[in-house]
Amino acid sequence: MAYFRRVSTTAVFLHKQLLISSRRWHNSSAFGNMDELYNKVFVNGELVEKSATFPVYNPYNNEVVGRSADCDTKDAEEAIEVAKNAFKSWKKTTAKERHNILKNWHTLMMEHQRELAETITAENGKVIKEAMDEVAYAASFLEWLAEESRRTYGMTIPSNAQSKRFVTIQQPIGVATMITPWNTPMAMVTRKAGAAIAAGCSVVLKPSEETPFSSLALAKLSVEAGLPPGVFNVLPVSRANTPMVGKVFCESPHVAAISFTGSTDVGKLLLRQSADTVKKVMLELGGHAPFVVFNSADLDKAVSGTMASKYRYGGQTCISPNRMYIQADIHDQYVTVSRETV
Repeated sequence: MAYFRRVSTTAVFLHKQLLISSRRWHNSSAFGNMDELYNKVFVNGELVEKSATFPVYNPYNNEVVGRSADCDTKDAEEAIEVAKNAFKSWKKTTAKERHNILKNWHTLMMEHQRELAETITAENGKVIKEAMDEVAYAASFLEWLAEESRRTYGMTIPSNAQSKRFVTIQQPIGVATMITPWNTPMAMVTRKAGAAIAAGCSVVLKPSEETPFSSLALAKLSVEAGLPPGVFNVLPVSRANTPMVGKVFCESPHVAAISFTGSTDVGKLLLRQSADTVKKVMLELGGHAPFVVFNSADLDKAVSGTMASKYRYGGQTCISPNRMYIQADIHDQYVTVSRETV
């Protein structure tokens, strides 16, 4: 199964076919109430209430933000079936149609930037400025992927016979399941789901149990953007049920790809569980980032870069430095300036 020759995040959700032929959130009336997301799953274009729930806490004060729906293996199987059926028609849409929907989704996110940011802050704990930045960052993926959807080019291959011509085209691979982390609860959703949707795939996504409402808020906007029912589905799942739901994602014969961002150990487990169905597996695992400063570095820029990367979101991003390597001649000066800056 081939990838694009050109680098593109949409590429992982496409396969190449060879053709041979003869020649404010709580009070916003425009956007709705955050309460509407409590106890809900998003399947087949609708927020559906579920009786089984678990609490979601604000990490700043440990107060309960709200109760989230708690999906199980049956819910996962049903959502995959919905996505499979939606894929039958979604895969036939033109790149222009998918482009327009993703652009609409991007516009709606920016129109509701403050409300979405407040959702992130409530369940994730980011300061509102960082949450606002994340919404813009998350929306930018939809904008970029909307344009990429129109660039799913095929290619021609020199033939060994005058009577034949070889042509490749890109086609969506099918249902993609996704498991996203808590530290960027919107950006990781649009980055993963946006790429699959742009390619013509349907999606079943399990957000982190610590930040389910951000994903549900995005799903709600997707309806207004014009995304057909069943193309994007969100299943909140408690920590207790996550291993079982993840196993369904990996072992279902109706799922063509799985994307996961998280720990290396869990990534290895998902890879093993996906082996029997030979899924396309996309893993972003761990995070062990050194920060290196050489004698020739601009000291002010080096310190500024250290502060930005180390303290962004309290040091809880995947690229936050966890160790510093400073060349000897500049070491003492770097330490002094860094201490003064902090």
